[in-house]
Amino acid sequence: MFISGCSTPAHYVDSKGTGTIVSLNKINIQDFYQAADDMVADILTSGVLDRAPSQPAIMAISSFKNATTNNFEMSLLTKKVSTALLRTGKVVTLSDDALAASQNEKDIFMGKTAATRSEPYYTLSGKIIEDKANAGSLKQTSYIFQLTLTTVKDRLGVWEGEKTITKQGKQSSVGW
Repeated sequence: MFISGCSTPAHYVDSKGTGTIVSLNKINIQDFYQAADDMVADILTSGVLDRAPSQPAIMAISSFKNATTNNFEMSLLTKKVSTALLRTGKVVTLSDDALAASQNEKDIFMGKTAATRSEPYYTLSGKIIEDKANAGSLKQTSYIFQLTLTTVKDRLGVWEGEKTITKQGKQSSVGW
């Protein structure tokens, strides 16, 4: 009876809310939400998607690198960004994996050649970097989310964004 009185029963919290657990040693779900939301807003504000030669622009999701000590699924970031951009109607997304696996069969069936196939105008790539520091028992971890939007034809970077999320404390906690 004493043990059950001291424990917190499992319950639902808003994934973007202040009731989530903040871990100093890993990227949390709210970190992915915050980075994705801020970067999508920056892409849209920049107007770069409006400069594509056709609308909506075709965007492929390219390579993303994890340069942290965390092991996580990169789609926790890429899916949030691509879904938000897709919902604006300014882009349609094309997965490199889906294209590579099925494009040849589709082209043969449709009578298309490489010259007539729809190619992406942009590719979205990125990297997540980790930086840790401490002073006595106080710990700090920063996660730097970097995204680059590049034109496929020229390989020119037309937009770059960076969002740093820093967490500090003596131990992990609830709320942010």
